Amino acid sequence: MYTIAEYGRMIADGARMEAYTRALRAAVRPDSVVVDLGAGTGIFALLACRFGARRVYAIEPDDAIEVAQEIARASGCGDRIVFLQEFSTRATLPERAGVIVSDLRGRLPFFELHLPAIVDARERFLVPGGALIPLRDVLWAAVVEAPELYAEVIGPWEQSVRGLDMRAARQLATNSLHKASVAPGQMLLEPKEWFTLDYTTVVSSDAQGRLDWKVARGGVGHGLVLWFNSVLAEGVEFSNAPGQPIQVYRRTFFPWPEPVALESGDRVIVDLAATLVGEDYVWRWDTCVRSREDAGRPKASFQQSTFFGAPLSPGRLRRRAANHEPALDEDGQIVLFVLSLMDGVTPIEHIARRLAEHFPKRFSRWEAALERVAELSQKYSR
Repeated sequence: MYTIAEYGRMIADGARMEAYTRALRAAVRPDSVVVDLGAGTGIFALLACRFGARRVYAIEPDDAIEVAQEIARASGCGDRIVFLQEFSTRATLPERAGVIVSDLRGRLPFFELHLPAIVDARERFLVPGGALIPLRDVLWAAVVEAPELYAEVIGPWEQSVRGLDMRAARQLATNSLHKASVAPGQMLLEPKEWFTLDYTTVVSSDAQGRLDWKVARGGVGHGLVLWFNSVLAEGVEFSNAPGQPIQVYRRTFFPWPEPVALESGDRVIVDLAATLVGEDYVWRWDTCVRSREDAGRPKASFQQSTFFGAPLSPGRLRRRAANHEPALDEDGQIVLFVLSLMDGVTPIEHIARRLAEHFPKRFSRWEAALERVAELSQKYSR
């Protein structure tokens, strides 16, 4: 979920807002029904009303929807916008829409449950032939020579700090994704298209593809930078490519474990994949660098994944194993106890009193249990 400050930065992103405004103006008609997916503070819903939409359904699970309703009332649009505080995949609408607008990305479009939400909304909410904004996102990659960026990401773990050896964290850093600010001149190899997300047809949440370069000029490669060009409507685009103004969406750096000296004629092959696991993506980038003078052993070969970018203790790994026989710890028992009492008729205060009685070592007073019950109520109750 975003903070109000983060929503503000999105609205202040001039390139993004101009493109979305143009796409909405072109798509919305006086009788249009519009769905604003992940509405946040409601800027797209308000623009749809300004352009004449008959009805807008603004769907947002976060409490920011309360701010959106206040803004809508102050803007004179409150009677045309229906606000639904819910995940879109759980929402139902009384009618289908002619336009669905969304911006559910992170730095890259492969972000959390973005794609399942788009696919579900397209199938359940959109009339045949309706407009999707955006239409597609095209992801690009380039090998970069970025010693300063590399030092910022890897440097802290390559040297001793106050006499302490920090190198154990280096592997985690090289298997993680990082925000990147790079100039076009730092692209050592020309940009190549990696993957196109066509939102009108996409079904799978995963992506994979191969990038294959022949080095034209020598230099030192430090990893890949990825960005996207978004086509909101035909002729309406924005991009977070290197050289574009700083936006809310920065480029993403995929570091290599070691810098690689590249010479003219070398070949760089990267197999890149994004796989949705639970509610987040696991990225994999396998790199092979072959010298023009040696067709045998590669000059460099790396297998990297964000799976190895998060520290996992043996205990956590054991609890995720298929043959593990789990038993609830005390926190789990508390959750189970509270949920078993959420029957639609028992007040939260009564549940909190029962919880304090049942777990006196955790809650000395029922008031201390009330916050935990309220949290679970907010998350799981209707």
